[in-house]
Amino acid sequence: MAWMYLVIAGLCEMFGVAMINKWHQDRNRISFLLLLAGFGASFLFLELAMETLPMGTSYAVWTGIGASGGAILGMVLYGESKDWRRILFILLVLGAAIGLKLVS
Repeated sequence: MAWMYLVIAGLCEMFGVAMINKWHQDRNRISFLLLLAGFGASFLFLELAMETLPMGTSYAVWTGIGASGGAILGMVLYGESKDWRRILFILLVLGAAIGLKLVS
């Protein structure tokens, strides 16, 4: 269950990052509240995951999902560069998170 909480935390982190961009575009109350809700839920589920999982692994996987997911959302939703080197480094971040799970 802890790993599911951690994945949910990472997905909420991605949502929060997307809402930062939306808030910068719109500057309305709903965007800001969604931003707070995304990051709040992210921290809640991270806390639930860390009741069982080690801190270092949890934080690395959570950060990896959030950073990689944010970069992917930027490419898909906001027309950011899809250069092969950028995709390679996203894969490296995800590979490192998976590697930490395998050795923990």
